[in-house]
Amino acid sequence: MEEGATAGQTLEGRTTEGVPVFTCDWSVDELVLMADAGFDPLGLVMGTAVFHLGSGGGHGRTQPEVAALSQVLRTARERALARMQAEAMALGADGVVGVQVTVRHGEWGEQVAEFWAGGTAVRARAPGPWRMADETPFTAGFLGQAFWMLVRAGWRPLRVVMGNCVMHRHLPGLLQTLRQVGHQVEVEELTQEVIQGREVAIGRMQAAAAALGASGVVEVRVAEDHHRWGAHLVEWFAMGTAVQRLQESALPTPQLFLALDTRGGAS
Repeated sequence: MEEGATAGQTLEGRTTEGVPVFTCDWSVDELVLMADAGFDPLGLVMGTAVFHLGSGGGHGRTQPEVAALSQVLRTARERALARMQAEAMALGADGVVGVQVTVRHGEWGEQVAEFWAGGTAVRARAPGPWRMADETPFTAGFLGQAFWMLVRAGWRPLRVVMGNCVMHRHLPGLLQTLRQVGHQVEVEELTQEVIQGREVAIGRMQAAAAALGASGVVEVRVAEDHHRWGAHLVEWFAMGTAVQRLQESALPTPQLFLALDTRGGAS
């Protein structure tokens, strides 16, 4: 990017002799399926935010969540997604598909991380209820066959939705560890912390979808990450795509048929 150039100016420069040239990371199959679903690619769009995460604090056995860390991670991802959407809007997109959200710990410092969001901006060939109520593009964490089937079945994607929870993990002490040597027993306290962390993350993701008026969330992924904090802190992170049903499915009803082998003669 030239010094002083804005994201919009850079995106406007993606032309060859005045003719727009799209960029995407799709396979040929995905390109064909997206076209059959009525969407054309406009270009790759990305957003990033570099945050200092801190080391935690303000937790205990009654309140195992480190709320401050949960919030900073949530803010960082939301900011990266918002910048990705801004690039998509500069292209006049109706949506962004194949959205990924990642965290990378570089060489800036032990507690500094880059939050990145990216996908491919698309435009619908025909008018439809694709943009959100505020006229921002929809976002979806999938494309190709999954997107084609969703649209043909009468659904629409709304937003990539997320939920997270940073938990303080109470590791077994030395005496407890020695007592359990040679015994195959459940560490019930850790089990409950894992269950609680996942449930809180998924619950927050569902709440974000409900606020959009979604019918459900698809392609859900749940992961954990220590973000270089060490074993005593862990983030549970849930992400999926909120979807809404629009109409009855246009997919053909599967039909049962029998294949007759007429190649052989009567014996």
